Amino acid sequence: MVFPIRESIRISIKALLANKGRSFLTMLGIIIGVGAVVLIISLGSGAQSLILDQIKSTGSNLVGILPGKSESSGPPATAMGVVITTLVDDDMTAIEKLPHVVAAAGYSRSLATATWRDVSYEANIDGTSAGYLDTEGGEILQGRFFTADEDKNMARVVVLGATVKQELFGDSDAVGRQIKIKKQIFEVVGVMAKRGKVLFVDYDDQIHIPLHTTQKLISGVNYLSFIRVKVDNEANVTEVMSSVVALLRDRHEITDLTGTNDDFSVRSMAQALDMITTITNALRYFLIAMAAISLIVGGIGIMNIMLISVNERTREIGLRKAVGANNNNIISQFILEAISLTLIGGTIGVIFGIILSWLIYLVVNSLGYNYQLVITFSSVLLALSVSTLIGLIFGIYPARKASRLEPVEALSYE
Repeated sequence: MVFPIRESIRISIKALLANKGRSFLTMLGIIIGVGAVVLIISLGSGAQSLILDQIKSTGSNLVGILPGKSESSGPPATAMGVVITTLVDDDMTAIEKLPHVVAAAGYSRSLATATWRDVSYEANIDGTSAGYLDTEGGEILQGRFFTADEDKNMARVVVLGATVKQELFGDSDAVGRQIKIKKQIFEVVGVMAKRGKVLFVDYDDQIHIPLHTTQKLISGVNYLSFIRVKVDNEANVTEVMSSVVALLRDRHEITDLTGTNDDFSVRSMAQALDMITTITNALRYFLIAMAAISLIVGGIGIMNIMLISVNERTREIGLRKAVGANNNNIISQFILEAISLTLIGGTIGVIFGIILSWLIYLVVNSLGYNYQLVITFSSVLLALSVSTLIGLIFGIYPARKASRLEPVEALSYE
C-alpha cells in the first residue's frame, strides 16, 4: 500500500461513520469522564482563587479565636456545629490589651425575624462589640455605628446590612426608624454600605446589634461564638497568636502547655486558607478518581466494541491482508479507530465540561460571589491526552487480535 497510515485513517473514519449510534454510545463514558475532569479542575481552581481573593480582601493580618480545641489539620468543633461556651467577654477585653493588637471584636450570632410595620424579614443577627468596623472593615452608608457605651449599657440600637435595609424599608430612609426583633423595639442608627459575600458570609444580610444587648435580649447567652483580632502588621501575626494562647491558658487555668487540654482554637487567615485548600484538594482528588473510573469503564466499553468490530469485519481484514496489508497496517487501523473514538469523545467531553463550568460560573456570580472562570490550556490538553491514552491502551488488544487473523481463514469466515 502506498499510503498505509492515510489509508488506515480513511478506513477508520469510514467504519466509525457507518455505525454512528454505536460509536456515540461507545464514546459516552469518555465524554462523561473527560467532561468531569475539565469541570472538576475548573471548579477546584476557581474555588481556590475565590477563597484566596476573599481572604486577601478580608485581611491577612486577622486572627480568629474559636471556643473548643481542634486538631492542627481540622476545623474547631464549634465550626462543625457543636456549641461550646468557653469564650467570654472578658477574654476579648484582655486580648485587646496585648501588644500589636489594633482592635478586637467579640461575636454572638443567631437568626431572628425583624419586623417593620407589616414587613418581616429573617436575617442573621450579628451581636458584636464596638470594635467591629476597626476589625472587620466595612463602611457606613447612612447614620453611624453603635458606640462602646451603647454596648456596655445594652442600648437597643441596630445597624442594618444593605440587603436587610432594602427588604424592610425599600428605598425609604431607615435611620431613626424602629424595628421589632423578638418582641423588643430597636432603633436603627445606621446602614452599612453594600459589601457582598466574603468567605461564604453574606455581610449584607446581617443586623448588627451591640454584643451585650444581643446576649441579654436575643440569644440569652453569656458566652461568645468567636473573637476576631486585627494585628498591626502581618509580620506580627505569629507573635500575637502565641500571646493569645498564653493569655487564654492563664485565664482558663490550663496548666498543660502541650495544647491537649486547650478549650479554644487560635487560627490565622493563612492557616484558615491552608485548611480550606486541604479540604478542597481532597474533595477534588476524590472527584477526579471518580471521573477516572468513568474513563476506565469507557475504555473497557471501547475495547468490547472493537472486539465486536473485529469479529464483524473478519472478511474485510482477510481481504486487506490478501491484497498486501501486513500486521502493522491492521494494528494501525484498529488502534486509530479506538483513538479516534476516544479523541472525538474527549473533544465533546471538553466542550461539555467548559459549558458546565460556564453555567456554574454564572450561577455562583448571581449569588453575589466574585467567582472566576478558570479553564487553562493545560487542563484541556491533559483531558485530551488522557482520552487518547485510553484509546491507545484499550485498542491494543483488539488490534493485535485482528492482526493475527490468517487471510485464508478470514476470507472463509461466515
